[in-house]
Amino acid sequence: MQSAMKDFSAIEQKMESAGLSRAAIEAFRHSVETVESGVSGLVPESDILPAEGVEDWESLRAGVPAAPREVLSRTVVIKLNGGLGTSMGLQKAKSLLPIQNGLTFLDLIVRQVRSLRRNARCSVRLLLMNSFSTSRDTLDYLSRYADEGFADAGEVEIMQNRAPKLLVPGLEPASCPGRGDLEWCPPGHGDLYPSLLGSGWLDRLLSEGILYAFVSNSDNLGAQLDLKLLNWFAQSGAPFAMEVTRRTEADRKGGHLAARRSDGRLILREVAQCPEEALGEFQNIEKYKYFNTNNLWLRLDALKEYLDSHGGVMPLPVMRNVKSLDPRDPSTPKVYQLEVAMGAAVECFQGARAVCVPRTRFFPVKTTSDLLLLRSDAVQISEDGSVALAPECGGRAPLVSLDARYKFVDSLDRLGVPSLKRVRSLTVRGEHTFQPGEALEGDVVAAP
Repeated sequence: MQSAMKDFSAIEQKMESAGLSRAAIEAFRHSVETVESGVSGLVPESDILPAEGVEDWESLRAGVPAAPREVLSRTVVIKLNGGLGTSMGLQKAKSLLPIQNGLTFLDLIVRQVRSLRRNARCSVRLLLMNSFSTSRDTLDYLSRYADEGFADAGEVEIMQNRAPKLLVPGLEPASCPGRGDLEWCPPGHGDLYPSLLGSGWLDRLLSEGILYAFVSNSDNLGAQLDLKLLNWFAQSGAPFAMEVTRRTEADRKGGHLAARRSDGRLILREVAQCPEEALGEFQNIEKYKYFNTNNLWLRLDALKEYLDSHGGVMPLPVMRNVKSLDPRDPSTPKVYQLEVAMGAAVECFQGARAVCVPRTRFFPVKTTSDLLLLRSDAVQISEDGSVALAPECGGRAPLVSLDARYKFVDSLDRLGVPSLKRVRSLTVRGEHTFQPGEALEGDVVAAP
């Protein structure tokens, strides 16, 4: 193989021609050089220990007051809003999905920030990290809130970068004449860091006196800015904090939090980073108890200092996904889509913390099963945009599993939305129709 610098020149030229920032280019250079170096990225069992010292939020709440106005006024809410939800048959921003009473994820995000501003009588900035696929739809939708300052791209938007797909083997930029869009892929939500830096937003926020950032996915309605959690983070002095929650049997195959044996720093280990012989321990939810909710707290001055001292690059582990250049045509060349995860930055910061939060702060919508739950009476949405489980649920969300025929969002219309607040689990097999609000209870299997 030719030298890394020579190999990267074609990639660099392609990214420069697309108008990507120097920060985005250098971050991708790190990813490519990581792959070229032959580093496997595997984290063997001998290198880690179970994470210790994870704070329990329920215990913390009793002794932590809500953040005062001066702390809240120095805080920005950042929502990752780059996903289209194609796995559910969508061709628009997932955050535009209607949930209840015509309200979308975006409506609830706006309501939450509006409520913070009103109650604290101070400005709380909202930033949406949009992608090229979601920017126009998102800003068009937000025009209904233009008089409140939520629709100006210059005030609410960070643009996510994009990364070239690379040929396997060779790591050369892939070409698809006539379909240039197929030559690019999302870089993963770890792109938050070069996007903040390269866009100028990091310097701008710091110049405005904003010190704290709460970051979460726009499709996670449980991720609301908690004033006590904000105050805890501010008082802790930590540069970085991650909200984790307890793994259950359903989370055995998902990534987990651990501590690096060599220096005690917290790290994330995803299943792709686990050697095959360690999969049994990886799935041991009593040993590795916590997973990342992707709700993160950042000290922006610490982030700036770290990036300045590391050439503007956050050296995150690289995930190498092998795909077809055209996802709809398996005969097209195989390509690498290199991605990085923003939570992996926990290992970069000395003094990073983790806090175990209730599962109610983790309400992601990845499937139509998740969406049906949110549309049901098991989830209550307040006027201020806050989301909570109905009291009848006893603090535990019903487990919903839908037949594959309901994979796409439009199929939910013919299924109907029953009452789920007294349900432990709902399994739908085959064609079925519920009456609106149909009362269900316990463990329910619905079949023809």
